[in-house]
Amino acid sequence: MMPSDSSLQFDENGNLKHFLTINGLPRQTLINILDTAESFINFGQREIKKVPLLRGKTLVNLFFEPSTRTRTTFEIAGKRLSADVINLSASRMSTSKGETILDTVRTLVAMHTDLFVVRDHASGAAHLIASHMPDHVRVINAGDGRHAHPTQAMLDMFTIRQSKQEFSNLTVAIIGDVLHSRVARSQIQALNILGVKAVRVIGPRTLIPTEIESMGVTTTSDMVDGLDDVDVVIMLRIQRERMDGQLIPSEQEYFNRYGLTEDKLKFARQDAIVMHPGPINRGLEIASNVADGSRSVILNQVTNGIAVRMSIMAKLMGARESSMNEDRS
Repeated sequence: MMPSDSSLQFDENGNLKHFLTINGLPRQTLINILDTAESFINFGQREIKKVPLLRGKTLVNLFFEPSTRTRTTFEIAGKRLSADVINLSASRMSTSKGETILDTVRTLVAMHTDLFVVRDHASGAAHLIASHMPDHVRVINAGDGRHAHPTQAMLDMFTIRQSKQEFSNLTVAIIGDVLHSRVARSQIQALNILGVKAVRVIGPRTLIPTEIESMGVTTTSDMVDGLDDVDVVIMLRIQRERMDGQLIPSEQEYFNRYGLTEDKLKFARQDAIVMHPGPINRGLEIASNVADGSRSVILNQVTNGIAVRMSIMAKLMGARESSMNEDRS
């Protein structure tokens, strides 16, 4: 059964211990993460890109599912915080030889690992690991099955705030393969916690979960109605690898109806921004001239992912912001 609450995420003093899901987090926790990320956003432009917040700490990227973008941004984030970063993929781990995930993690804990970033195809994997960790070890969920991708949601919230400043008056459209998207679930939770005006889910009925409206969204299969007066357009990847059966009639027909083009984007507000968590399937989910256009903030999302993940790591490890002023010369 997929975990549905954040009970593992806080210690007995109410401090954030693990970052596993957006669900159940207070609004102020999200705001604090975004505010701290602001202080990290320009690090990539500095001659010296490091601060000593996690000096002496060991971060292990534990990826049982392939990823390039997420793993790389976590690696860069960890190194900019001066952590020792180790990347492990499924093909290099003993789980492929029959060892369980928990056996692997316990072995790494014995090697004095301080922080795990976990990605797995199974929903609840990060929760399972966190529930078996000693008190000093932290766990970040980097995507588990169809359940959650909380750090992606937070970098998306940062990107929205960067462009729109406030959340309260925003109408946000999430378009595409919501059925298989852990990103969409985390985005919806974050948007509602941050108090947006409305969240709309747009896509073919075959790709919209039957229970999604209980999360505080409205649904439609009509792009024109769904995009009307929208401030933020979030496109989702068609996840062919997770599909059982033919859920879309053809790629061309899907693009004709639900692919974001300049013509469809005209129904949104003139200052609407376009987002996509990546990787992009051009000509299926989004036209190239929209993905590369003036309203696209897709590359901003990638850049912002480093700062937001730095913020989350620093918060979990109890790093003090006063240390950020060190070694900046």
